[in-house]
Amino acid sequence: MPTYARTERAHLAQALTEAGPDAPTLCQGWTARDLAAHVVVRERRVDAAGGILVKALAPRLERVQAEFAARPWEELLDMVASGPSRRSLFGLASVDEAANVVEFFVHCEDVRRARGGWEPRMLDAGLSEVLWKRASGLARLMGRRAPAGLVLRRPDGQTAVAHKGAPVVTVTAEPAELVMFMSGRQGHAVVAMEGPDDAVAAVRSAKFGL
Repeated sequence: MPTYARTERAHLAQALTEAGPDAPTLCQGWTARDLAAHVVVRERRVDAAGGILVKALAPRLERVQAEFAARPWEELLDMVASGPSRRSLFGLASVDEAANVVEFFVHCEDVRRARGGWEPRMLDAGLSEVLWKRASGLARLMGRRAPAGLVLRRPDGQTAVAHKGAPVVTVTAEPAELVMFMSGRQGHAVVAMEGPDDAVAAVRSAKFGL
Protein backbone atom coordinates (compact mmCIF):
# COMPACT_ATOMS: atom_id res chain seq x y z
CA MET A 1 0.00 0.00 0.00
CA PRO A 2 1.46 3.40 -0.98
CA THR A 3 2.38 5.63 1.94
CA TYR A 4 1.62 9.01 0.44
CA ALA A 5 1.27 10.64 3.87
CA ARG A 6 4.85 9.71 4.69
CA THR A 7 6.05 11.03 1.33
CA GLU A 8 4.15 14.29 1.67
CA ARG A 9 5.44 14.71 5.22
CA ALA A 10 8.98 14.53 3.83
CA HIS A 11 8.14 17.07 1.12
CA LEU A 12 6.66 19.41 3.73
CA ALA A 13 9.69 19.10 6.00
CA GLN A 14 11.98 19.80 3.05
CA ALA A 15 9.96 22.83 1.97
CA LEU A 16 10.08 24.22 5.51
CA THR A 17 13.82 23.63 5.72
CA GLU A 18 14.48 25.39 2.43
CA ALA A 19 12.21 28.31 3.26
CA GLY A 20 13.47 29.04 6.76
CA PRO A 21 11.47 29.91 9.90
CA ASP A 22 10.56 33.48 8.93
CA ALA A 23 9.40 32.75 5.39
CA PRO A 24 5.81 33.69 4.50
CA THR A 25 3.18 31.06 3.74
CA LEU A 26 -0.22 31.08 2.06
CA CYS A 27 -1.82 30.73 5.52
CA GLN A 28 -2.70 34.32 6.32
CA GLY A 29 -0.55 35.74 9.10
CA TRP A 30 1.55 32.59 9.47
CA THR A 31 5.27 32.24 8.88
CA ALA A 32 6.86 28.86 8.17
CA ARG A 33 7.52 28.58 11.91
CA ASP A 34 3.82 29.10 12.69
CA LEU A 35 2.79 26.51 10.12
CA ALA A 36 5.27 23.98 11.48
CA ALA A 37 3.95 24.55 15.00
CA HIS A 38 0.39 24.00 13.74
CA VAL A 39 1.36 20.65 12.23
CA VAL A 40 3.03 19.52 15.45
CA VAL A 41 0.14 20.60 17.71
CA ARG A 42 -2.41 18.91 15.45
CA GLU A 43 -0.60 15.59 15.76
CA ARG A 44 0.86 15.69 19.25
CA ARG A 45 -1.55 17.75 21.36
CA VAL A 46 -5.06 16.47 20.85
CA ASP A 47 -6.08 18.37 23.98
CA ALA A 48 -5.38 21.63 22.17
CA ALA A 49 -5.96 20.68 18.53
CA GLY A 50 -9.72 20.79 19.01
CA GLY A 51 -9.42 24.55 18.75
CA ILE A 52 -8.87 24.15 15.01
CA LEU A 53 -12.57 23.41 14.62
CA VAL A 54 -14.16 24.57 17.89
CA LYS A 55 -13.98 28.33 18.45
CA ALA A 56 -14.40 28.02 22.22
CA LEU A 57 -11.15 26.05 22.35
CA ALA A 58 -9.23 28.42 20.09
CA PRO A 59 -7.50 30.38 22.93
CA ARG A 60 -5.93 27.18 24.28
CA LEU A 61 -4.86 26.18 20.78
CA GLU A 62 -3.22 29.55 20.20
CA ARG A 63 -1.37 29.34 23.50
CA VAL A 64 -0.05 25.82 22.92
CA GLN A 65 0.84 26.56 19.31
CA ALA A 66 2.80 29.64 20.40
CA GLU A 67 4.71 27.49 22.88
CA PHE A 68 5.77 25.10 20.13
CA ALA A 69 6.59 27.96 17.76
CA ALA A 70 8.99 29.32 20.40
CA ARG A 71 11.10 26.17 20.29
CA PRO A 72 14.40 26.09 18.36
CA TRP A 73 13.74 25.85 14.62
CA GLU A 74 15.75 22.65 14.14
CA GLU A 75 13.82 20.97 16.95
CA LEU A 76 10.51 22.01 15.41
CA LEU A 77 11.59 20.72 11.99
CA ASP A 78 12.55 17.40 13.50
CA MET A 79 9.14 17.09 15.14
CA VAL A 80 7.42 17.73 11.81
CA ALA A 81 9.64 15.22 9.99
CA SER A 82 9.44 12.47 12.60
CA GLY A 83 5.73 12.80 13.34
CA PRO A 84 3.92 11.61 16.47
CA SER A 85 4.75 8.51 18.49
CA ARG A 86 3.20 5.17 17.62
CA ARG A 87 1.02 5.55 20.69
CA SER A 88 -0.73 8.51 19.05
CA LEU A 89 -3.81 7.94 16.91
CA PHE A 90 -1.93 9.72 14.13
CA GLY A 91 0.87 7.20 14.59
CA LEU A 92 -1.34 4.48 13.10
CA ALA A 93 -0.52 4.03 9.42
CA SER A 94 -4.17 3.86 8.37
CA VAL A 95 -5.08 7.06 10.26
CA ASP A 96 -1.96 8.80 9.00
CA GLU A 97 -2.88 8.00 5.41
CA ALA A 98 -6.52 9.02 5.80
CA ALA A 99 -5.89 12.26 7.71
CA ASN A 100 -2.57 13.56 6.50
CA VAL A 101 -2.05 13.09 2.76
CA VAL A 102 -4.03 16.15 1.76
CA GLU A 103 -3.09 18.08 4.90
CA PHE A 104 0.63 17.72 4.21
CA PHE A 105 0.27 18.27 0.46
CA VAL A 106 -1.59 21.54 0.92
CA HIS A 107 0.74 22.82 3.64
CA CYS A 108 3.80 21.91 1.58
CA GLU A 109 2.34 24.01 -1.23
CA ASP A 110 1.49 26.76 1.26
CA VAL A 111 5.21 27.08 1.82
CA ARG A 112 6.37 26.54 -1.77
CA ARG A 113 3.83 28.81 -3.45
CA ALA A 114 4.36 31.73 -1.10
CA ARG A 115 7.79 32.10 -2.68
CA GLY A 116 8.48 33.36 -6.20
CA GLY A 117 9.26 31.12 -9.16
CA TRP A 118 7.29 28.06 -8.07
CA GLU A 119 5.98 25.49 -10.52
CA PRO A 120 3.39 22.76 -9.92
CA ARG A 121 5.02 19.54 -8.78
CA MET A 122 4.95 16.43 -10.96
CA LEU A 123 2.88 13.99 -8.92
CA ASP A 124 2.58 10.23 -8.84
CA ALA A 125 -0.62 9.08 -10.59
CA GLY A 126 -1.75 7.35 -7.43
CA LEU A 127 -1.37 10.51 -5.38
CA SER A 128 -3.36 12.44 -7.98
CA GLU A 129 -6.18 9.94 -7.57
CA VAL A 130 -6.11 10.35 -3.80
CA LEU A 131 -6.31 14.13 -4.21
CA TRP A 132 -9.19 13.82 -6.67
CA LYS A 133 -11.12 11.64 -4.25
CA ARG A 134 -10.67 14.32 -1.59
CA ALA A 135 -11.61 17.18 -3.93
CA SER A 136 -14.66 15.40 -5.34
CA GLY A 137 -15.75 13.68 -2.14
CA LEU A 138 -15.72 16.88 -0.10
CA ALA A 139 -16.65 19.19 -2.98
CA ARG A 140 -20.07 20.16 -1.60
CA LEU A 141 -18.80 20.73 1.92
CA MET A 142 -15.79 22.77 0.81
CA GLY A 143 -17.82 24.67 -1.78
CA ARG A 144 -20.88 25.36 0.35
CA ARG A 145 -20.15 29.10 0.39
CA ALA A 146 -19.76 29.37 -3.38
CA PRO A 147 -21.53 32.47 -4.73
CA ALA A 148 -22.54 30.62 -7.92
CA GLY A 149 -23.03 27.12 -9.23
CA LEU A 150 -19.64 25.42 -9.14
CA VAL A 151 -18.40 22.35 -11.01
CA LEU A 152 -14.94 20.82 -10.69
CA ARG A 153 -13.58 19.11 -13.79
CA ARG A 154 -10.46 17.09 -14.42
CA PRO A 155 -8.72 17.29 -17.81
CA ASP A 156 -9.97 13.74 -18.54
CA GLY A 157 -13.56 14.97 -18.21
CA GLN A 158 -14.49 13.60 -14.76
CA THR A 159 -16.57 16.12 -12.85
CA ALA A 160 -17.88 16.82 -9.37
CA VAL A 161 -20.57 19.32 -8.39
CA ALA A 162 -19.34 21.55 -5.58
CA HIS A 163 -22.37 23.83 -5.44
CA LYS A 164 -25.73 23.84 -7.18
CA GLY A 165 -26.96 27.11 -8.59
CA ALA A 166 -26.91 29.46 -11.54
CA PRO A 167 -24.96 30.80 -13.24
CA VAL A 168 -22.44 27.97 -13.28
CA VAL A 169 -18.67 28.32 -13.06
CA THR A 170 -16.62 25.32 -14.18
CA VAL A 171 -13.10 24.99 -12.81
CA THR A 172 -10.86 22.69 -14.84
CA ALA A 173 -7.49 21.54 -13.52
CA GLU A 174 -5.40 18.62 -12.37
CA PRO A 175 -6.58 17.14 -9.05
CA ALA A 176 -3.75 18.78 -7.08
CA GLU A 177 -4.75 22.22 -8.34
CA LEU A 178 -8.43 21.57 -7.61
CA VAL A 179 -7.49 20.67 -4.03
CA MET A 180 -5.57 23.93 -3.67
CA PHE A 181 -8.45 25.87 -5.21
CA MET A 182 -11.10 24.32 -2.96
CA SER A 183 -8.86 24.75 0.09
CA GLY A 184 -9.15 28.51 -0.33
CA ARG A 185 -5.94 29.06 -2.30
CA GLN A 186 -7.67 30.19 -5.50
CA GLY A 187 -5.04 32.80 -6.30
CA HIS A 188 -2.26 30.21 -6.15
CA ALA A 189 -3.88 27.36 -8.07
CA VAL A 190 -3.28 26.68 -11.75
CA VAL A 191 -6.81 26.34 -13.11
CA ALA A 192 -8.98 27.33 -16.06
CA MET A 193 -12.35 28.86 -15.24
CA GLU A 194 -15.40 29.08 -17.49
CA GLY A 195 -18.55 31.04 -16.82
CA PRO A 196 -19.89 34.61 -16.77
CA ASP A 197 -17.16 37.10 -15.88
CA ASP A 198 -18.87 38.37 -12.74
CA ALA A 199 -19.52 34.85 -11.47
CA VAL A 200 -15.91 33.82 -12.16
CA ALA A 201 -14.64 36.86 -10.27
CA ALA A 202 -16.93 36.10 -7.32
CA VAL A 203 -15.78 32.47 -7.17
CA ARG A 204 -12.12 33.54 -7.28
CA SER A 205 -12.60 35.63 -4.13
CA ALA A 206 -14.98 33.29 -2.28
CA LYS A 207 -14.09 31.59 1.00
CA PHE A 208 -13.71 27.87 0.45
CA GLY A 209 -12.46 25.05 2.65
CA LEU A 210 -13.59 23.11 5.69
